[in-house]
Amino acid sequence: MASSSTSSYTNSPCAACKFLRRKCMPDCIFAPYFPPEEPQKFANVHKIFGASNVSKLLNEVHPHQREDAVNSLAYEAEARMKDPVYGCVGAISVLQRQVIRLQKELDETNADLVRYASSYNHEILLPTSQSERSSSSRVRGGGSLGQNSGSYFSPSWNRNAYGERNYERGGEGEGDI
Repeated sequence: MASSSTSSYTNSPCAACKFLRRKCMPDCIFAPYFPPEEPQKFANVHKIFGASNVSKLLNEVHPHQREDAVNSLAYEAEARMKDPVYGCVGAISVLQRQVIRLQKELDETNADLVRYASSYNHEILLPTSQSERSSSSRVRGGGSLGQNSGSYFSPSWNRNAYGERNYERGGEGEGDI
């Protein structure tokens, strides 16, 4: 049973010959590239480029490049069916604009990351030295902000990402004597 289905497959005309309603010869230039199960592929290529032009092009191209040529023609024909004016150039243009937009977005995100990293480094280094100064000035009776109340102002760099006070790095409550 399997041999009869494969033999009918080999006798089946290619999509091009079927579309053009002609007998598919063994040396048909279209047969290797337009199989019978893909009739729309040839229909699009024929509508945009014409069977005669495709045949001439395939005869001029080296045999090892023909498959790529047919795939390019099929892609361009499908793109022309969707966008008759610009074809695949329109798709390329849309993709280039998208790449530019995404590149700008990536650059902005990287700049945000650099700002965040530099502010994070600043938070780690500055609060330690600031808290040491505040606690030492309170011990000596110096002029810290909260010298009378026993607490001092907690600056924004002394808060975590959720806005909560960070007591581990010299926030309120640390060093009160």
